[in-house]
Amino acid sequence: MLKEFKEFAMRGNVLDMAVGIIIGASFGKIVTSLVNDVIMPPIGLLMGKVDFSQLFIDISGGDYATLKAAEAASAATIKYGAFIQTILDFTIVAFAIFMVIKAMNKMKKKEEAKPAVPAKPSAEVALLTEIRDALKTRH
Repeated sequence: MLKEFKEFAMRGNVLDMAVGIIIGASFGKIVTSLVNDVIMPPIGLLMGKVDFSQLFIDISGGDYATLKAAEAASAATIKYGAFIQTILDFTIVAFAIFMVIKAMNKMKKKEEAKPAVPAKPSAEVALLTEIRDALKTRH
């Protein structure tokens, strides 16, 4: 059983998938930072100095001025600002993956479009062709 697991784990596809997951997780962190630290602040500024990460609805009936105060009181909240940021994260990641796949498909089409180099005829076929050509010239 250990041998079968080792064969499974060492297949090329499994290793490729592991590398993809690790790179994807790192890419996700970069996108999250891009959204939270670069994109959302100017959008918030344009919308009247709104900090999206602090937008929430208190559903516990309390009156909290900030999300931090509501969380400290363990109040039930709907953090719709964080949800908006997560949607933006997803949109950017989905678009980036779309662009990568589109580029890969374009490269694959170029490979398929290349004409195949005709294989050299075997020695037997070459000899038969010479014989045929010689017979044609005799008549």
